[in-house]
Amino acid sequence: MTPARGRSVPRDRDDEGRALNARPRDALGRPLPYGAKGVARLEEGAVREPQETITMAADLFGQKLPFHAHEVFEDAWKSAPREWRDLWKGLAQLAVGITHAARGNRTGAARLLIRAAEHLEMFAGTQPYTIDVDAVRAWAVRTAGELNESRDSGPRWLEPPALTRNLR
Repeated sequence: MTPARGRSVPRDRDDEGRALNARPRDALGRPLPYGAKGVARLEEGAVREPQETITMAADLFGQKLPFHAHEVFEDAWKSAPREWRDLWKGLAQLAVGITHAARGNRTGAARLLIRAAEHLEMFAGTQPYTIDVDAVRAWAVRTAGELNESRDSGPRWLEPPALTRNLR
């Protein structure tokens, strides 16, 4: 049903008035109409140990659910101590870049992959929580370049980089 001119559709809100998004979503995080069968969502704001975050995100990538991997990394980014936030933010942006490519938005995908590499730069030469930062950054920059040079259009699945040497 379309709202009358000047009236908005009621938004999902929690008891304190904060916006909620109760709409179902597809595998790439796009909202579906109310009542549609979507992909199960993860609990928002979950606090996980770093290794659990990495393992869970790698598993979601393996299931071709990069939007969900982004949510896992975003939870880590929001709950991490300040000195670790760029690591998790970079990985969240990597997952969103993969999501945009799968949705067919190659320009947005390339931009997010570059941002991911920029956020991970301060961790270059290290392997925090066994994350192979240099390999992930190299993949993001190389893949962004390929996306920018590509003349193909439409959705494209980007096989994510191995996050660690002992995963995937």
